Amino acid sequence: MIPKEYPRVVIEAVEPKVDGGRFPIKRVVGEKITVSADIYKEGHFKLAAVLKIRQVGDDEWQESAMTQGDNDRWFGEFIVTAIGRWEYTIEAYAEIYLSWVDEITKKSVPGADLRSELLEGLVILKKSAAVAQGEDLSRMLGIIAAIETALAAGEQRGAIDLGIGKVMHSMMASYPDRSEGHQMTPPLTIMVNRPIARFAAWYEFFPRSQSNLPYRHGTLQDSIRRLHDIKAMGFDVVYLPPIHPIGHSFRKGKNNSLVAVPGDVGSPWAIGNKHGGHMALEPQLGTWDDWNQFVATCRELGIEIALDYVMNCSPDHPYVAEHPDWFFHRPDGSIKYAENPPKKYQDVYPLNFGTSDRAGLWQEMLEIFLFWIGKGVTTFRVDNPHTKPVPFWEWVIGEVHRQHPQVIFLAEAFTKPKMMRLLAKVGFAQSYTYFTWRDHKHDLTEYVSELTSGEMKEYFTGNFFANTPDILPPILQFGGRPAFIMRAVLAATLSSVYGIYSGYELCENEAIPGKEEYLDSEKYEIKMRDWKAPGNIVDIITRINQIRQECPALQTYNNVLFLNADNPNILAYAKMTEDRSDIVICVVNLDPFHAHHSILHVPLGTFGIPEDEQYQAHDLLSGERYRWHGPTAYVELAPTTKMAHIIKVRRW
Repeated sequence: MIPKEYPRVVIEAVEPKVDGGRFPIKRVVGEKITVSADIYKEGHFKLAAVLKIRQVGDDEWQESAMTQGDNDRWFGEFIVTAIGRWEYTIEAYAEIYLSWVDEITKKSVPGADLRSELLEGLVILKKSAAVAQGEDLSRMLGIIAAIETALAAGEQRGAIDLGIGKVMHSMMASYPDRSEGHQMTPPLTIMVNRPIARFAAWYEFFPRSQSNLPYRHGTLQDSIRRLHDIKAMGFDVVYLPPIHPIGHSFRKGKNNSLVAVPGDVGSPWAIGNKHGGHMALEPQLGTWDDWNQFVATCRELGIEIALDYVMNCSPDHPYVAEHPDWFFHRPDGSIKYAENPPKKYQDVYPLNFGTSDRAGLWQEMLEIFLFWIGKGVTTFRVDNPHTKPVPFWEWVIGEVHRQHPQVIFLAEAFTKPKMMRLLAKVGFAQSYTYFTWRDHKHDLTEYVSELTSGEMKEYFTGNFFANTPDILPPILQFGGRPAFIMRAVLAATLSSVYGIYSGYELCENEAIPGKEEYLDSEKYEIKMRDWKAPGNIVDIITRINQIRQECPALQTYNNVLFLNADNPNILAYAKMTEDRSDIVICVVNLDPFHAHHSILHVPLGTFGIPEDEQYQAHDLLSGERYRWHGPTAYVELAPTTKMAHIIKVRRW
């Protein structure tokens, strides 16, 4: 069957897009998006293309012209200016007027009869004039009349000059004939988040451990006092583990023991008791007035609150009695507790997302999000999202964003890479990563390149946590203070989003033998710390965060350029702004036990620095300044002196 209509222009290979457009790309407010596509048409027509953008729900498109590059590749760009969902498309069309100008110019040789071509041109001009308005219409009609007069008088050259002249050329650019064109459908989408989704320093702490008296349960008031120290270190997001009432049945004791003794506080992840569940506060932390004061203090200090969103219930949770069908039942009728073999969590009942009351369960999970947003929470760190149906996340994040597009979701998904990627696609703005276990040069280079290049860079933002309450990696267990410094620099500069769990600044590294877990874990007991203990790296963490704030290059996620350093124990990489006004080189000794030196190869051409020009290497960590010349430099790093350089490249 002969088609009634067909695209008059081919638009294909559009970038950026995710899974052919199934999922939105991710950006933050103020970020520029460069769009490219292959655009072509049969024959020899001149083409034009416009990039069209709008916020979802708007009626009118904003247009900007695209430019043609090599081999029919076209380019356009725009800046997203507000949070929420955006969409963009491309309209391309045969530029009938310019094609006519090209044809008649080529044919305009002495003796050529171009009367027919001029009549064709008049038809083109009149069609555009029909949609012109005001002064433009008058000017176009005047030129058209002059062309007709010249043509009638046999003044072919004069008629051509009028038709292709600057004035008519400008008028026709304002009123192009797009009848032989095509607009790509459906449009592609963008999820635009707040800038803090792509540039932030996270600090995780347990409010119950903030007391300054041994063994006394900390409160929100204690936490308010702690906020000032956290802000002084340069952190702008505080992440709180669950702060809800903790169950008593099968409560875990210290070091995850199966038997709790009087005074054991249990795991915050075993949520729910007679005081309530996910929409209640643990009474020992304080009252809602205390919470409101905590929120107000965070706002005064410019700190955002990230709350752990955990879909666990203790056997004492109100849901167990009110909605028994929301849980997994064994054949004997008992409710199945959570397991992650060989680990067992007798104090936790997981929710059954396959329940016959799926609508009720899903709606309740949404209500928990909305409740805490109403209480001042702006970010949710979601516990184990890979163990819940992905369609649930796509639905619930979409529902939250429909009412509160400013909310940010972080996926704590240490799972298969494809699942981590899918969770990012369906709405998680950030994700935990495997950075924690990447210690060697080739591993770090390969992994960071994977996260920040290709299609993955369009939707995935890795939050590089150096440690967590669950993870004390071997490099920190055995590498001592130099390892803590080294890993902090890597986390804070390889990614624009990073975090630490409290105690990191004290270089806490006592582990359960043979495991990557803390001994005397804070997950099961209250810990009291001396924040000024000898050997702490508070000043170094503070300086790293100051450097991140001072250097725009370190505030961008997808701009890591790995440099060649001859020593396999030396990792070197650069970040720079698009205009090269800010260039930062990081050089890190990956061996916390030995000194290492290397020849560093500096890509002067990429930096826009002539090879015969001297330039300054200003180490922002130590304050030292070096005079470098040429494409190579010598670096030396040692555990006893410095583990890393964060160098700002300055031209003299």
